[in-house]
Amino acid sequence: MAATVEELYRNYGILADAKDNLSQHKDAYQVILDGVKGGPKEKRLAAQFIPKFFTSFPELADAAINAQLDLCEDEDVSIRRQAIKELPRFAAGENLPRVADILTQLLQTDDSAEFNQVNSALISIFKIDAKGTLGGLFSQILQGEDLVRERAIKFLCNKLKTMPEDTMTKEVEDYIFTETKKVLEDVTGEEFVSLMRILSGLKTMQTVSGRQQLVELVVEQAFLEQPLNPADADSVDRLLQCTRQALPLFSKNVHSTRFVTYFCEHVLPNLSMLTSPVAELDIQLEVLKLLAEMSPFCGDMDKLEANLTMLFEKLLEFMPLPPEEGENGENAGNEEPKLQFSYVECLLFSFHQLGKKLPDFLIDKVNAERLKDFKIRLQYFARGLQVYIRQLRVALQGKTGDALKTEENKIKVVALKITNNINVLIKDLFHNPPSYKSTVTLSWKPVQKPEATAAVVGQKRVSGEDAGAGAVMKKLSPLPRRDARQIYNPPSGKYSGTIGNFSYEQRGGFRGGRGRGWGSRGNRSRGRIY
Repeated sequence: MAATVEELYRNYGILADAKDNLSQHKDAYQVILDGVKGGPKEKRLAAQFIPKFFTSFPELADAAINAQLDLCEDEDVSIRRQAIKELPRFAAGENLPRVADILTQLLQTDDSAEFNQVNSALISIFKIDAKGTLGGLFSQILQGEDLVRERAIKFLCNKLKTMPEDTMTKEVEDYIFTETKKVLEDVTGEEFVSLMRILSGLKTMQTVSGRQQLVELVVEQAFLEQPLNPADADSVDRLLQCTRQALPLFSKNVHSTRFVTYFCEHVLPNLSMLTSPVAELDIQLEVLKLLAEMSPFCGDMDKLEANLTMLFEKLLEFMPLPPEEGENGENAGNEEPKLQFSYVECLLFSFHQLGKKLPDFLIDKVNAERLKDFKIRLQYFARGLQVYIRQLRVALQGKTGDALKTEENKIKVVALKITNNINVLIKDLFHNPPSYKSTVTLSWKPVQKPEATAAVVGQKRVSGEDAGAGAVMKKLSPLPRRDARQIYNPPSGKYSGTIGNFSYEQRGGFRGGRGRGWGSRGNRSRGRIY
C-alpha cells in the first residue's frame, strides 16, 4: 500500500527524532520505502528520505536500493533526476560497486540534464572509492549493452584525466590497465583508439617500460605475426590504425622494429594491391608516410639487408629513368615520366634512416650496373626537383601572414618542404661513399619553430640540417577525418608531373563492429540487470 505525503512526513519525523534509537523504527522506514508506490509528490519525498536513513537499516539495504532504482526509472524526468542525485549516498562499503554499475547503466539516458546528473554522481563516488567505481564501469564495458559500453568508455576517456592525483594512485592505474587489457580482447577500431588514449594518459605509462607495455598491446592488436591480406580493407585498416596508435610511443628507447619489419616484409611487396578502407584515402602514400615516421626509431633488424633491398626496389619503382631523346634532342616518347615527389620523399627518408645501419649497402650489396642505374634516376629526379623548387619559390616570394594561409599557398609551402627534403637526401646519396648524415623534418610533420615557415618561403634555401630531425608527437592520433585529399598541380613543363598528394590529417577509420577480427561482438544482454 502506497504511503501518503502526510504519512511520509510523519514517519520522517519519527526517524529524525529517534537519533540513537533509529534501528528500533524499522516500520517507519518501511513506510518511507512504500512512498515509491505513490504519486509524483510521494515519489519526490521518498527519493530524498530513503537515502537519508539508509545506513541505519542494513537489513533493508536491498529493498532501499531497489526502491531508489524504481525512482531512477520513473516516467517523470524530475523524479529520475532527484533519485539519481541521491544515489551516491548509497555508495558505501560493498554497495559502492553496485551503485557504480547502476549509474553506468543510467548513462544510456537521452535527457541531457539527467545524463549530466549521472556523470556528476559517478564522479562523486569515484572520489570516494576509485577502484570500486571502476569495477562497476568495467563490468558494464565488458558485459553491458552497446550504448552503455560506448558511453562508459567515453566517460573514462573524458573524466579520468580530470581526477585528482590522490585519487589516481598507482594501484588504481594498475587496475585500469589490467581491466582495459580484458576489454581489448574484443573491441571495435574506434574503441581501440579510445582505450589507448585512456592508457596513454596514465602516469604509470609515461615511463619507458610503460610505453613499451603499450606498444606490446598494439602489436597484439595489429596481428603482426600474420601475413597481410592486401585485398581485405578491414585488415589494412586495422594495421593503419594500430600503427598510428603506436607511433607516438616510439623513441630511441622504445623501438619500432617489429612494425618497420612488417611493413618491409608484408606491406611494401603488396603496396599497389592494398585496398583502401576510405574512398578518398591515398592508401599507398598513407602507408609510406607511416613507414617513414617509424623508421628513425627502428632498432637492430634480423633481416636488415633484405629489408633495405625491398625499400631500394620500391624506391626505384617511383624514380623513373630519363626519357630517351630523339635525333633532334627532343623527347622520343609521347609522355614525360611523372615525378611522384610525395612517395619518393617517404621512401628516400626510410631508406636513408635504415641505410645508416648498413652504410655499405649501396657499395657492397648492389651491383655496379644497378648502382649506375640508380644514380641516373637520382640525377634525373634531382633535375626535376630544381625546376619545381624555383617555380615554388617564385610563387611564394614575398608572401607572409594571411597570404600563406590560403589553401593553395599552404599546399605550395608543403610542396616546397617535400622538394627540399628530397634534394637534401639525394645529395647525401650522391656522396662517394654515400652519406647518411643529413637530417630533415618530414614535410607533413608539425613545424618545430614559429619562424620555420617564413624561412622555408624566403629567398634562401633551407637545408636539411636547418630543418632539424622529425619529432614524434606525444599525443594520440585524433579520430579519423575523411575529407578529400588536397592535390597540388604544378605548372606544365619538361618535368611536369604530380608533385604529390597532400593529406594534412588524412586518417582512415575502422570498419565493421567488434571482434578480434574487428568483426561483430556477440549479442549483449538487454534490459535492466541491476
